Amino acid sequence: MIILAVESSCDETSVAIVKDAKEILSHIVLSQMDIHAIYGGVVPEIASRNHVLHMTRVFEQALVQADVKIRDIDLVAVTKGPGLIGSLLVGINAATSFAFAHGKKLIGVNHLIGHIYAANLEHEMKFPALALLVSGGHTELIYMKGHMEFQLLGTTMDDAVGEAYDKVARTLGLPYPGGPIVDQRATLGTDTYHLPRPYLDKKEFNFSFSGLKSAVINIVHNSEQRNEPVRIDDMCASFQASVLDVLIEKTRIAADHYQVKQIIVSGGVAANKGLRNRIFKEIPNYEIIIPSMKYCTDNAAMIGAAAYYTYQKEGALPNYLLGGYSTLSIEE
Repeated sequence: MIILAVESSCDETSVAIVKDAKEILSHIVLSQMDIHAIYGGVVPEIASRNHVLHMTRVFEQALVQADVKIRDIDLVAVTKGPGLIGSLLVGINAATSFAFAHGKKLIGVNHLIGHIYAANLEHEMKFPALALLVSGGHTELIYMKGHMEFQLLGTTMDDAVGEAYDKVARTLGLPYPGGPIVDQRATLGTDTYHLPRPYLDKKEFNFSFSGLKSAVINIVHNSEQRNEPVRIDDMCASFQASVLDVLIEKTRIAADHYQVKQIIVSGGVAANKGLRNRIFKEIPNYEIIIPSMKYCTDNAAMIGAAAYYTYQKEGALPNYLLGGYSTLSIEE
């Protein structure tokens, strides 16, 4: 099955053509990161306008790179949510128009499922599995009995882990996006600030990072009042150590409890080098799979992989009426 997939849930305009959830025939990602960096975060209206500006060109590049004819495409898939509603609707309208004009089947794909199935592009998924989904908007532990079978075990009660990284970076005067910068600076420092570890109840799998973020803000504020410099590298190392302690420990406990065969780490924060280095060392008794860096952040290839299994479970839409959803659970 050859699937043309579209992703536009935030600020990446991406189109990919994927065969049988594994073979990537083309993969185009146009990032707006430089545009939004001056604002310190993604501006939804600017993001959606740039999707409109570049979507047709990205479609054309994906078809040329794949060297396939439109008649060869079996299915058109597009992210339906969660995400910025304006950005989502640009991708949905583009995919729907393409599918309708060429008489192709159409399905909508849950963005969260896409992140999990990014791991399927390069690895064989084994069940039962545990997925740690960590990104700018989500921090979730998900139990999977099989393909497209999801049980949400825990989620963030406030800030997602990627959001916390960006807010801490802003507090420290570091540029956007903050996650990669904090990760890099953490390697230059040591955990000298000994920030709290927000485990909540270790018997449950929810997360909370707002208190940790506030602890960083308070230390920076108090240091400024005393005219004392904040050791930025050490603060980054301390913050990252706290975050990773919690993520890895909760993942280990959940994996033991559900006796899984495999742990999947996915989402934008799965590109964090500190997490990638530590989780293999600290959870050695499980097979752990993580997508390549280019498939951790938002991209259409992961939507194409997820679409293959979504289509097997749900089939195509009976019509071309597909809406966007700013919020959407992994179980919806």
